Amino acid sequence: MYSKEKKYLGIDWGEKRIGLALGDGETKIASPYRIVGNIDKIISIIKDEDIDEIIVGKPVSITNYKLQITNKEYNKFVNELKKKVNVPIKFIDERLSSKAADALVGGKKTKAPRDAVAAMIILQTYLDKLNTKETNKNERNKNKN
Repeated sequence: MYSKEKKYLGIDWGEKRIGLALGDGETKIASPYRIVGNIDKIISIIKDEDIDEIIVGKPVSITNYKLQITNKEYNKFVNELKKKVNVPIKFIDERLSSKAADALVGGKKTKAPRDAVAAMIILQTYLDKLNTKETNKNERNKNKN
């Protein structure tokens, strides 16, 4: 019996550009995908790529311990996305994802656009957490037997 692996879309939201990354549940590897300018392009990609889950980076300041998001445009984007898609949306702290994207080796001609790389880092962080949970669960089950 065929079991379809989940496909993930990572989103690094910005007021001017939105970075996107794709990943799947089989390899658990995220890759930069593209930059888009509006939510309609994201909706189209979700349908075209048959996305099962969306991971959105939460823009939180380093000093913000309560993790409150006050950016009205970000909140508007998230609310609109929730209304327009019937796909689970999860959120992950995106602190320093753009800085990490800048730190990756490569020149402008060889490196994917910064926002898409930041989206890849956001999605890879999520996939790594899933993988860690799965590994821990398997270890606990193995120890029971």
